[in-house]
Amino acid sequence: MKPSLQALKRHQAALKACRRCPDMIPPVVLGRPVLSPVISIGQAPGEKEGPAGKPFAWTAGKTLFQWFASIGVDEETYRSRVYMAAVCRCFPGKNPKGGDRVPSREEIDNCRIWMEREFHLLRPRLVIPIGKLAIAEIMHVKRLVEVVGRSFEEELFGVRTTVIPLPHPSGASTWHRTEPGKTLLAQALERIAEHPAWRETFR
Repeated sequence: MKPSLQALKRHQAALKACRRCPDMIPPVVLGRPVLSPVISIGQAPGEKEGPAGKPFAWTAGKTLFQWFASIGVDEETYRSRVYMAAVCRCFPGKNPKGGDRVPSREEIDNCRIWMEREFHLLRPRLVIPIGKLAIAEIMHVKRLVEVVGRSFEEELFGVRTTVIPLPHPSGASTWHRTEPGKTLLAQALERIAEHPAWRETFR
């Protein structure tokens, strides 16, 4: 069954109205309602993404879109052709010890039902989880070196798909700028670029 843009827009309207998690800071941050065979999954928006009204709108986003530019896709084209999801869609707030607060298990589960619906609506053939929290939500992972640079055939929410993980493009992380992370990142991007769903999306 072909995905319906109308159904996806209805889904996003309901998601925007979600206020299930009292400690999360709205607004709900969403990508565009794109009927795409490719879904990327971020971790959670930062404090800049809410006012900007889009995921990966700040420093980490600049790095992420540089990665995709290296395989021939600029930011605007990516946003217009890939469905951008996340483990949590609201800003979790700051951690008193520094950085952003890690969402609780309950918050992640509350948001997971929205992602499940997106998988049922879109039935993606390529899934790109970005960062360890996102990767761990859809597959078993202890260390990034075990999964970045590889592709995996998985069944997610009843949908058979290919998963190609990426590290988080955070400026605070050195993982993707030092070895072996640098080489594994390049291998992951090469695998993404070669995947039929990606090539179909950006031909």
